[in-house]
Amino acid sequence: MRTRSDGRIYSVRRPLAAFCAGAAVAVLGGLIGLGGAEFRLPLLIAVFELYPHRAVRINLLVSLATLAVSAGARLGFTDAANVADFGVEIVAMLIGGVIAAWIGAAALARIPKGRVVGVIGVLLFAIAALLVLESLFAGATDLALPNDQLLRAGVAAFAGIVVGAVSSMLGVAGGELIIPVLIFIFGADIRAAGTASVLISTPIVLVGIFRHLLAGHYRSRSMLGYLVLPMSGGSVLGALAGGYLAAWAPADVLRLVLAAILGVSAAKLMWFSPHKQAD
Repeated sequence: MRTRSDGRIYSVRRPLAAFCAGAAVAVLGGLIGLGGAEFRLPLLIAVFELYPHRAVRINLLVSLATLAVSAGARLGFTDAANVADFGVEIVAMLIGGVIAAWIGAAALARIPKGRVVGVIGVLLFAIAALLVLESLFAGATDLALPNDQLLRAGVAAFAGIVVGAVSSMLGVAGGELIIPVLIFIFGADIRAAGTASVLISTPIVLVGIFRHLLAGHYRSRSMLGYLVLPMSGGSVLGALAGGYLAAWAPADVLRLVLAAILGVSAAKLMWFSPHKQAD
């Protein structure tokens, strides 16, 4: 059933499809240690007919639900000792990310609707390339910085700014950027990097959501009921399933396959623009 869209009425009422899409994306993301928001965004635009600005904001809400589950699992079952070794880097990335997310959330609205899809497409292509590099150079720490806290804090703050900006533009948690930085540049192991990623991402996503809330967004109850809640529920279950299956999945091969999927999705976004809901 479709009704007139006035900005608060969401006319694509397919909660089961939203649940299944959220679950499928989260399973894929969980298999390679990500929330899957970069794969969710093209679906929000192409399948659930959202304008890119609104799709980014909704993506942030669903990302927060996935992060909450991941945070509970990691902080409850992993040793935080290794994470504490990178306290300076985590705090610096967090500060840079929060500042960039606050500014970026406001800047998103000023990007013309005709251009924002191109911006999203370029960023998705960049993430696809990053997934490929991560597979090719898995375990390499040749770029790890020396143990100079001032230098490491400065690089971490800059990395946080990049993460916060990308989070604002795509509505993602930023783990696809945070984890490689912590591993390749700061020499963290994969478990510490994954836990630190959750600690850094959660405040960044919260800041982005709060800034959009202050701007008067998230007022559509029909969108929250028919899209956000079912997709968040599916994402939570999918993330748990993906995390469980990750022990048997060939992560590097999956990264290459998902990078190809992400590249194709980005290309389709840039050349195909379906009817979308009003912002």
